[in-house]
Amino acid sequence: MAEPGPGPTGGGEGEPGPGDKEEAAPARKKRRLAAGERYVPPPRKLSTGVSFGAEHFAETSYYFEGGLRKVRPYYFDFRTYCKGRWVGRSLLHVFSTEFRAQPLAYYRAAARAGRLRLNEEPVRDLDVVLKNNDFLRNTVHRHEPPVTAQPVQILVEDDEVVVVDKPSSLPVHPCGRFRHNTVIFILGKEHDLKELHTIHRLDRMTSGVLMFAKTVAVSKRIDEQVRERQLEKEYVCRVVGEFPAHEVVCEEPILVVSYKVGVCRVDPKGKFCKTIFQRLSYNGKTSVVKCLPRTGRTHQIRVHLQYLGHPIVNDPIYNMEAWGPDRGKGGKIDKTDEELLKALVEEHRSKQSLDVLGISEEDLNSDAENRDCGDSGDCTKSAQAPLINENSCPAEDTKDPERDAKDPERNDVAACPLNSDTNLETLEKNKELGSCENQGGQTGEKSSEEKDPLCVECKMTRRDPSPKELVMYLHALRYKGAEFEYCSKMPEWAMEDWEE
Repeated sequence: MAEPGPGPTGGGEGEPGPGDKEEAAPARKKRRLAAGERYVPPPRKLSTGVSFGAEHFAETSYYFEGGLRKVRPYYFDFRTYCKGRWVGRSLLHVFSTEFRAQPLAYYRAAARAGRLRLNEEPVRDLDVVLKNNDFLRNTVHRHEPPVTAQPVQILVEDDEVVVVDKPSSLPVHPCGRFRHNTVIFILGKEHDLKELHTIHRLDRMTSGVLMFAKTVAVSKRIDEQVRERQLEKEYVCRVVGEFPAHEVVCEEPILVVSYKVGVCRVDPKGKFCKTIFQRLSYNGKTSVVKCLPRTGRTHQIRVHLQYLGHPIVNDPIYNMEAWGPDRGKGGKIDKTDEELLKALVEEHRSKQSLDVLGISEEDLNSDAENRDCGDSGDCTKSAQAPLINENSCPAEDTKDPERDAKDPERNDVAACPLNSDTNLETLEKNKELGSCENQGGQTGEKSSEEKDPLCVECKMTRRDPSPKELVMYLHALRYKGAEFEYCSKMPEWAMEDWEE
């Protein structure tokens, strides 16, 4: 999400025209502040468009371990202008009602450590009342989940496009807890491919052909083909059971249950969808199926296969017991959306695989601990509250490209309770860690060795997923437009003689 644009400048003056007198406009006088009134500087002019550069890629580094690509923990600034609904409210009130992934003790300690800034000045008092155009900055110690170590293979690169074979488990662009472990960042850091324009997206767990445009003009041209449904897409997957030998067309409408957890289902109130399926092989247990989506809804192929009673073999959402004995076949669920989401989370929790959903145990715990907001009037949350990650700060990176508000993988960095007094004492003795500047780019390996006193992640040991857990058997095999056709190799698991 980009920052809001600057507000009105107050004068509405244009550039002098040919008939105007060549007379310098009087300099705007700075209004005298009343006693105790806080000065808010005018909003800064923001550059538009995608702007990932060397300073972003240098924030931290990768290392490889156990078949996984890992990111060394790093310091990162979340930034935002004051939202309209925050004006006139205290910073403490905003934290307690809208950013409850961390307890208030964390924000108090962070403020005392100089990690919260208002208009670039350290915030010492969270009771400060927010004004229009206030600019907030929150520095956090960020840990990213691991992804598969499988490389991002470049299939085609020319003056117009970059086409890659995306590995499973890797998000396309920064979202939620992922930033450096994304296709955009890996291409920038390892292949010096910058300022790419996303033409289409693949789910984080889906592998295969992924296209980027090098210019706005190319992006618009291909986007036009997408809108006019001139882009042919072909996927391949491995599903449970013996899929029918004849062509199957599914046109069931799909409704999003939760954008943040990333769950959809068939529902008459959903959006129109159409997918054509053709069986390629059957090995006695599972079938390889070709999928031709004619629309592009979230999780369309996965939801339609579940509805048909042939979910993808290792789908971490749509082939789970949480859907009931029939696992959602025919749209039969017998649960409310709230019950379904809770059941999915509990099933992954029991398998210690919450990261596959893009959420963590701490996200759930911290939400439960913060439901009581004291005197706050805005404390009521939906029944899905325990399942949704809140932002861990009142902001997002304003230099990130446009983010899809419907991106099901988007979950922001989580954090946990802490002993603020003990940690703060340690923190204030460490000037380097107490700094509010983004230091990750300069520390590299050093940052991974240091423990941040305010970061509970630094004190935890997590079970790493196995590389096998990070692969889902759904692959974008071919994309064909009016002037191009890009293909990848058939994945190993889609071969006719493949065995589990």
